[in-house]
Parts: sequence; C-alpha cells; structure tokens
Amino acid sequence: MTSTDAVRPKLLDVMVKTLVTHSVTYMVMGLLASSILDYTRLFAESSLSLMMRPTSDPWVMVGPLLQPLRGVMFGVVFHVLRGPLFERKNGWMAMWLTLVVLGIFGTFGPAPGSLEGMIYTVFPPSVHFRGLPEVVLQSLLLSLILVHWVNNPQKRWLHRVMWLAFAILMSLPILGLLAGSR
Repeated sequence: MTSTDAVRPKLLDVMVKTLVTHSVTYMVMGLLASSILDYTRLFAESSLSLMMRPTSDPWVMVGPLLQPLRGVMFGVVFHVLRGPLFERKNGWMAMWLTLVVLGIFGTFGPAPGSLEGMIYTVFPPSVHFRGLPEVVLQSLLLSLILVHWVNNPQKRWLHRVMWLAFAILMSLPILGLLAGSR
C-alpha cells in the first residue's frame, strides 16, 4: 500500500486495534512461554526471584488486564508513525524493528535481555537470553497482525476473530482471580 492510494488510519482506529492486538499477542505468547519455559520454577529458583513476583501472586494475574493500557500507549505512537508503519510496503517490519531495537534491546532501564540489563545487572547470560524468544516473537506477531488489520479494514472475519480472542483471553485472568478469592 502506498501513501497515494491509502486512506490514513484514524487515531481511535489505530489505538483500539493496537490495544486488542497487543493484549491478544501478549496473552498468547505469555501463556505459551510460561508453560514451555516453566516461569513458575524460573521465577522462584533463579536470580529472577529477586525482581519477579511468583506466578501465583494476584498482581501477576492482574497484569494481563492492564495490557490494554499499554496497547493504547503503543497505538498513540503507531498513529504518529502511521506513514512508515501503515502506508508503506513492509510497514510491519518497520514496526517490529522499532519494537525490538527500542523496546527490547535498547531500553533505558536494565531489563533482562536488554543491553543495559546485560551490562548493569548480575544476572547470568542464560537469564538474559531465556525470555528473549517470547518478547521477540510477541512483537513480531503484534506487528504482522496489527499492520494487516489496520490496512485491511474490509476483512470482517479478522475483526471478529481478534475481538473474540480479546474477550476470551481477558476473561481468563478475571476467572482466575475470582477462583483464587474463594
């Protein structure tokens, strides 16, 4: 899609689709990674226990419910950058590279897996590299799905699938919190 034949996406459209896509990809990748990488054991038995809450902590269950807020923040930035992201061919790649370089490797704080984290924390390299597949793949899925959805508003099936996935995945932490309060 070129800028000459594209309809510029509206702020609200980009924000809403970003919050849904980010929340869905965050939950899917988080559930997969938690199972495959055994986050319960990793957070309890490794040096990450000093900074990560146990997976049974209610705040960990609340975390996914707060992802729409992050999605709105991302959506505002994506709207500002809509030209290179949504109005050019391979905009998903520009989005993904931006997320990976600025949001994963180039963070200002010493997060595990980031350059700052590798320099300033005492975590062994295995801790830094263990979680990278989850966040790199989640950012890739976010970029691919979101750019396709924004650029193809006529695909009603995609709209329905994303909203259904959002509703189901957001209900899981709520059900978990309700079950835990009994």
